[in-house]
Amino acid sequence: MTRRMPAPLRTLLRQATAFRRRLRRSEATFIILAVVVGSVTGGLSVALGTAAHALQALLFGLPGEMRLSAMPHLPWSRLLALPAGGAVLGLLQYALERWRRRTPVDVVEANALHGGAVPWRDSLSVTAQTFASNGFGASVGLEAAYAQVGGGLASVIGRRLSIRRSDLRILVGAGAGAAIGAAFGAPLTGAFYAFEIVIGAYTPAAIAPVAAAAIAGVATARSLGGVPYLITVSSVGVTRNMDYLAFVGIGLACAFVGIALMRSVSLVEAGVRRIGLPAAARPFLGGLLLMPIAFLSPEALSAGHGALHLTLAGDAPILILCGVLALKWLASSVSLGFGFRGGLFFASLFLGVLVGRIYAGATEILLPGAPHLWTQDAALVGMAALAVAVIGGPMTMTFLVLEATRDFQLAAIVLTASLVASAVVRELFGYSFSTWRLHLRGEVIRSARDIGWVRQLTARSMMRAAPVTAPAAITIAALRRRVPLGSTGRIILLDAEDRYAGIVATTDAFADGVDCDAAAATLARRPDETIDPARNITEVMQVFDRLGVDDLAVVAADGALLGTLTEAHVRKRYANELERSQRELFGEA
Repeated sequence: MTRRMPAPLRTLLRQATAFRRRLRRSEATFIILAVVVGSVTGGLSVALGTAAHALQALLFGLPGEMRLSAMPHLPWSRLLALPAGGAVLGLLQYALERWRRRTPVDVVEANALHGGAVPWRDSLSVTAQTFASNGFGASVGLEAAYAQVGGGLASVIGRRLSIRRSDLRILVGAGAGAAIGAAFGAPLTGAFYAFEIVIGAYTPAAIAPVAAAAIAGVATARSLGGVPYLITVSSVGVTRNMDYLAFVGIGLACAFVGIALMRSVSLVEAGVRRIGLPAAARPFLGGLLLMPIAFLSPEALSAGHGALHLTLAGDAPILILCGVLALKWLASSVSLGFGFRGGLFFASLFLGVLVGRIYAGATEILLPGAPHLWTQDAALVGMAALAVAVIGGPMTMTFLVLEATRDFQLAAIVLTASLVASAVVRELFGYSFSTWRLHLRGEVIRSARDIGWVRQLTARSMMRAAPVTAPAAITIAALRRRVPLGSTGRIILLDAEDRYAGIVATTDAFADGVDCDAAAATLARRPDETIDPARNITEVMQVFDRLGVDDLAVVAADGALLGTLTEAHVRKRYANELERSQRELFGEA
């Protein structure tokens, strides 16, 4: 006898079902869900940042609230935490690889290829590795962990509620944006991080939930006493048109520096792989290499929050700035190349400040009689432009500077320089750091814009059953008797082992002057003109364009016939899916 479900549980299930329905019909309900996700994410960001700083304070003896990169000097005994952290991270990576034998999915990849689905194990893996890397002092930031925590939490909640694919992608972006906004104390920065980096587009349907989540995340972080990464700074402002050209030069310089930085990280990583060192041992060796760098300049450690504040407020000579730039660059390349987990978000901000100040100092040296850039404005422009070159998101970085300075005139210059840097990097390189690393793994994405539906539409999923089949050895006369004219447009031929042997157009079999005693195979199209069942819809259309035919057989690796595809059907399906994605973009689906 089947036991009845308890009444409270039945009530809870009915309420959950009703809530799912409201989510699909009501934009206001979805915004409320985004606010809840943003609030929780803001609290998690504060907890993660506080825990990482506490670990650094314990290992490196930091006084009070001082940041690791702001320390004037670190003794060798404290620097032993770097290889020790590498050993811990190596063991953690080894354990995670045995637990989860594939590369974890981050939020950008999830939104681009998987419709916003981020497995909770992947979020846990990325967050744990990033926390260990940053907490033990490696030259990486926590921003990857923040975005993964926010986006991963949103993905888990959204999939539990069975929300639509387009809504799940928006919710993942809202969670990641709320986390970044909470870390920087900047809701506009967080919102545009979601739009440009995680969702990949400014969509009308995403504006309200993403903005609400970012505001909720920042409000929660402030109520919990979270200290934002960027302090409020002042700017002099631009008074001459020539200043715009000078600041555009910073954008150009940052574009080339950003490309070189991304290349250097991948070259170090490739070199480490060629050595043949086990993956679990690489962070330990990387930690050893970081020790002399950190002894020369503690500014090279961690994300660089303290060093960025000191550089903005200080007035160091240009040679010192160049030295710090080189050491931070080297430390970031070693950290990421040797297996420490994290990103270049804040490192690119710090390096951009250095590039901007060096650019201003070089201008003063090379043009001694001309009016000069004010170094702090140049530093802020460089900060945004290099971050755009590496991470992407010109509006994200422009709002970051705007929320730090409250200077709209400077924000316009920052946007100009950022767009220049973005255009040059797209033209010469084509990738941001996150998509570049995915490219090195064999992926083809260049942004978080949803192309997952393209991959899901494979030849196998679109094919139809073969209309009529016949033996390849059959005579044309027998084929005419077997398949009357007008009954079908094509006939699939199979050899003696039932493998695909070509397609015969019915009209060709009934054409005048055909030798009726010849085998039907003499009329068949070449049997190598087939489609692999795993090819996606864009690849299928490329094959049709290349061969110039109207229909193709879908054939397995062993030659077995699986089905057929017509060009008209494939192109109609592509147009329908493209129209559906456009409706989702504008919130009409």
